[in-house]
Amino acid sequence: MSITGAHVLLYSSEPEQVRAILRDVFGWSNVDAGGGWLIFGLPPAEVAVHPAEGPFFEAGHQHQFTLMCDNLEKTTTELAAKGVEVAGEPHTERWGVHVTLNFPGGLKVMLYQPFHPVAISRQ
Repeated sequence: MSITGAHVLLYSSEPEQVRAILRDVFGWSNVDAGGGWLIFGLPPAEVAVHPAEGPFFEAGHQHQFTLMCDNLEKTTTELAAKGVEVAGEPHTERWGVHVTLNFPGGLKVMLYQPFHPVAISRQ
């Protein structure tokens, strides 16, 4: 058996605007799967498995898509200058500092600077 990758789905009532952010602001490479349906290549990724408990899980979340950066202050300043809405002030947790990015169509994505070791740095 060979797992060749992972495919992430983001749901938005304004998918074209979110695709524009991923293409024009983040600069992610993409392919057109037909009819302008863009599929984006992601930066290196990792998966963490959390226990089925706590506020996120109890609120009905069973999966979460987050983005990581190495300097939250610099990254959020750059994203805001390009029109990405950064919600609120950074929150510091034992595992990192994070903010929420509000994408069009009600899509919220966490952006965080991890304090923990990351698996992608080992490859």
